[in-house]
Amino acid sequence: MPETIRLYPLTNYTFGTKEAQPEEDPSVKDRLKRLEEQYDQHGMRRTCEAVLVCHEHGHPHVLMLQIANAFFKLPGDYLQPQETELEGFKSRMNERLAPPPGTQLAAQDDGDWQVADTLATWWRPNFETFMYPYLPAHCTRPKERKKLLLIQLPKNKVLSVPKNMKLLAVPLFELYDNTGRYGPQLSAIPHYLSSYRWEYVDEDGTVIPGVMADAAK
Repeated sequence: MPETIRLYPLTNYTFGTKEAQPEEDPSVKDRLKRLEEQYDQHGMRRTCEAVLVCHEHGHPHVLMLQIANAFFKLPGDYLQPQETELEGFKSRMNERLAPPPGTQLAAQDDGDWQVADTLATWWRPNFETFMYPYLPAHCTRPKERKKLLLIQLPKNKVLSVPKNMKLLAVPLFELYDNTGRYGPQLSAIPHYLSSYRWEYVDEDGTVIPGVMADAAK
């Protein structure tokens, strides 16, 4: 039997805003240059991004950040060299989506992120934009490793979105085979999720009878 992941309705989650978080690099060229500088100092970059799944209209939706009304990305970021993977991942998630400390919204959230599984690992062999879901045979020193982590969202959670971004719930049918809009990494998410079974629950946490289904359906 495939592993079962519980999905709560989108309406269970509270969304707020916080200060803008400008991109560190103004261009792709600058981003790759900084990657090269960091590689020279610390070696391979480790990046972790979260796949947050809820349900709406009886279908799984993935929560994604949209920047400048055009660019989509998963929440998460690269880890600091001294951080463990789990510690660094949770810190990046809190920086990106947790309510600001000391606010009323922060008092409603425990700040935890429950990692259910690693969905995929992508590799960057060179200081280029191309990444692959495998490590090429000739590559012995990859420049970046990116993991996509499936998060088991709780019944309720507070998410605060930077003012310069939007958090959108994108249905799986919109992502599937849509590399033109979302790129190869995001459009592959429905494939990764197809090995799970979803247990749909209502606003009160009660399982909806007869709505357990494979993710791909």
